[in-house]
Amino acid sequence: MSVAKDFETPEDVIFPPGDLESNEPPLETYLHLQQMLLLIKCIDWWWRDHNGFNDYFAAGNISIHYSPRQRKSEDFRGPDFFVVLNTERKPRDSWVVWEEDGKYPNLIIELLSKSTAAIDKGLKKQIYQDIFRTPEYFWFDPKNLEFAGFILVGGTYQPIEPNPQGLLWSQQLSLYLGVHENQLRYFNAEGQVIPTPEEIAQWEAEHAQQERQRAERLAAKLRELGVDPDTI
Repeated sequence: MSVAKDFETPEDVIFPPGDLESNEPPLETYLHLQQMLLLIKCIDWWWRDHNGFNDYFAAGNISIHYSPRQRKSEDFRGPDFFVVLNTERKPRDSWVVWEEDGKYPNLIIELLSKSTAAIDKGLKKQIYQDIFRTPEYFWFDPKNLEFAGFILVGGTYQPIEPNPQGLLWSQQLSLYLGVHENQLRYFNAEGQVIPTPEEIAQWEAEHAQQERQRAERLAAKLRELGVDPDTI
């Protein structure tokens, strides 16, 4: 599948530099942008200790170049979110397969919209299955919350069956994926949602506040009993 065509052009046409890295359009809506950032932020947070932080690459809305002729002007796709395992975690403007030891994403998530749903469910799914051979593919619609996942079995994507909680297990991430408060989130093996750094900070602040209030109540009770809490 090629997105570039050979054609004749006038000699006075000025082309942009040939080393442009990513060719992806902006995400459809604010919801799509927030969802992509949430997926990246949470996996980075969860794997800060678990995975060594330097052996994966998680990104979104950047081009994956896979031209068999090793040309960046040909054959590229830009998933809304993808993860490559067992690779160096460093900044990249795009993912160039032939510069990355031939590695393709281990997992891809597309965020559906009215303008992209048909391609995400058809052409892109076919490319991820037949060319990328990506082990797991998920899609999610941030507006109507449609969610589905597929695992590559014998070269063909098969639906991932949900657990009783409605979550889909990702073998690649060793995590569940599921909808929580209208967003696609990660869940641990026990079905508990993986928190964001902001949620962790909020919970810690609330816990600290509760501990302060508990200490104040205890001190007040001791004073009622004629005991100075500062002397204990």
